[in-house]
Amino acid sequence: MPKLGLTAFLLAAFSISTAQAADTIGFKEAALPDVGGDRPLHVSIWYPTNDVAPIGEVGENRVFVGLPAIRDAKPVGDAHPLVVLSHGYWGSWRNLNWLAGELAHRGYVVAAPDHPGTTTFDKSPAQAARLWERPHDLGRVIDALTKDPGLAGTIIADRIAAIGHSLGGWTVVSLGGARFSSDQFDNDCKARPNPRTCGLGPGLGIEPGQHGRLEGDLRDARVAAIVSLDVGLARGFTPESLATFPVPALIIGAGVDIGDLPAKLESGYLAAHLPKATARYVEIPDAMHFSFMQLCKPGAVELIEQDSPGEGIVCKDGETRDRQAIHQQLVEMITAFLAQAIPAK
Repeated sequence: MPKLGLTAFLLAAFSISTAQAADTIGFKEAALPDVGGDRPLHVSIWYPTNDVAPIGEVGENRVFVGLPAIRDAKPVGDAHPLVVLSHGYWGSWRNLNWLAGELAHRGYVVAAPDHPGTTTFDKSPAQAARLWERPHDLGRVIDALTKDPGLAGTIIADRIAAIGHSLGGWTVVSLGGARFSSDQFDNDCKARPNPRTCGLGPGLGIEPGQHGRLEGDLRDARVAAIVSLDVGLARGFTPESLATFPVPALIIGAGVDIGDLPAKLESGYLAAHLPKATARYVEIPDAMHFSFMQLCKPGAVELIEQDSPGEGIVCKDGETRDRQAIHQQLVEMITAFLAQAIPAK
């Protein structure tokens, strides 16, 4: 994918929004059983619909803003590209609800699993330690959506992309073809100790000296492009696998460091090693790590601090712009990238 200037990106975004815009979007939740296994998935799905009512809020709670959508609406008859989303550590499908809605309005089917072990709804240590399952979760979601048009309509099989935030960024980079090395990650942590990322290693099953499934090939060849949003654990990816990364990549980092997660050492590491012809790196100077999550309601910081002191940071951004303005910039970049990589028309 050739590198595009900002004007070309915006023109591409305008093209997809005018050609495939949907006034309303449908939303449904599905359960994917794990036949013979112990990892069933809860999946949320957003998709274009021609239904008009009733419209309700999905993903809303007392802290976070929801998204207007029609639950269990009938999908439109046309075939659409698919975007799978991956949330961060102890996050959920709600975190990228805002982006899913924007993409569905532009003609994409979007699906997000809650990753067992690393989601708000399931913090099982045994599941969390199977980090290699996260890319497989997305593959299972792709299987379900492409095989069953009843879920969200027909999927265009060669137009599938993956977007992930934080540990979800790690997930989609793995899904796209990068290879992880536990030894490399361990050596980097010894050279640059970092409690925020290195401290997660044991709980995620990252152990030096192992050469198991985590170090294997986790690529899904059906994925034609990836978007990483302020990735974590990036320095465990081998430079060799990044240098031969087979699909276009948009890497976005947060310029405001929340402490021990500097974009230049995480997203910047990817950018330094990915192919220059097919990868684009953007650092948003006034975004913080949690700026990529959903909008917060007024008073959200205080509410969170009452229940979980110190966690109100999830509703804080840089001091230049509010989160809604940052989201608008992200939408323009991401939709323009997808319009070239997996166009909706």
